[in-house]
Amino acid sequence: MRKLTFLLRPSWLILAVIVAAFAYLCFTVLAPWQLGKNDSTEHRNQLIADSVQADPVAVTDVLDGDSGTHTEWRKVTATGAFVPESTVLVRLRHLDGAPGYAVLAAFRLDDGRTLLVDRGLVASVDGTRPPAIADPPAGPQRIEARVRASEGVVPDKTPSTQDGFRQVYTVDTTQESAVLGTPLTPIPTGTDKGGYLQLAADQPGAFTPTPLPQLDAGPYLSYGLQWLAFGLMAPLGLGYFVVAELKARRRDRAQPSTPTTATPPVDTPTPTQPTTEARLADRYGRNR
Repeated sequence: MRKLTFLLRPSWLILAVIVAAFAYLCFTVLAPWQLGKNDSTEHRNQLIADSVQADPVAVTDVLDGDSGTHTEWRKVTATGAFVPESTVLVRLRHLDGAPGYAVLAAFRLDDGRTLLVDRGLVASVDGTRPPAIADPPAGPQRIEARVRASEGVVPDKTPSTQDGFRQVYTVDTTQESAVLGTPLTPIPTGTDKGGYLQLAADQPGAFTPTPLPQLDAGPYLSYGLQWLAFGLMAPLGLGYFVVAELKARRRDRAQPSTPTTATPPVDTPTPTQPTTEARLADRYGRNR
């Protein structure tokens, strides 16, 4: 055991703590984070793929159904009428790579409940101002849309009125209900965020539909596997350095000590200084 006493030195202890903490984070935080994102992305992609092939159902069935069921991306139909003067614009959207707005409106069902509807995207004017936006058609309408979950609100982004329109920064049923002063019924989505309707193409009052997310799982699975690999490599790397240190110490103990022999100092002869007579004879040319 004495061979391992060097591991009790502060430098080795600090290194061991760092390696242990890193491996713990890899297995309990970083890898589960990425693998969880992969699972949620695959689940979302499957819901979108299923909704493309599924027939739409009445939105009242979703409203009156099990609120714990995940309903986002489901295609639904609704009958009723758009509420006049209920237009709200969502800022900081993009249409074909250019600045734009999402146009929201309230839709009152035949049973009296009112839903939030995303009518689609419009391009901004000069990149800063909303264009002229036509009101949704009046009278009874039957619309087809997808259920979407609210985006939530940004604390430091408050609603405002600009260019003659009420404007917000996110699509959120609770916030838009306060902006419109109209009670809006959130559609259950299986999460804590009440849903709204996103109009499909060629529907009454629709603009350019918000595109569906690409059905790509992304790099989350590979990232999760990489964090797991890092969590394994860190302790193995520490073990490698411990073994290398033991081998180096074993080599040092195996090498014989070589005695050193002191070398006696060597007297360096001091050149003899010329005599005064010799210097004078040389100066006056007597020894030439």
